[in-house]
Amino acid sequence: MNQGDVLKLAQDAIRTVLLVSSPMLVISLIVGLIISIIQAVTQIQEATLAFVPKIMAVLLSLVIFGPWILKVMTQFTLELLNNINYYIQ
Repeated sequence: MNQGDVLKLAQDAIRTVLLVSSPMLVISLIVGLIISIIQAVTQIQEATLAFVPKIMAVLLSLVIFGPWILKVMTQFTLELLNNINYYIQ
């Protein structure tokens, strides 16, 4: 296994992490922006008002995107396990 193979494996791992985490991060960002706008308009600066909706949105996104996340992680793991003989040489 040479440097190019190690870099490709690292790139695949980073791409998988970004794909898996992006739905939760994007939804949390959107909900946080909406809550910040509401807080600025109403001048209510309650800390729990920012955290609770974000937590609920992330949990909801896990429920919605869970099967897709599992599919992406399974594909990466299967590819890794199928090529394990090549990686350990």
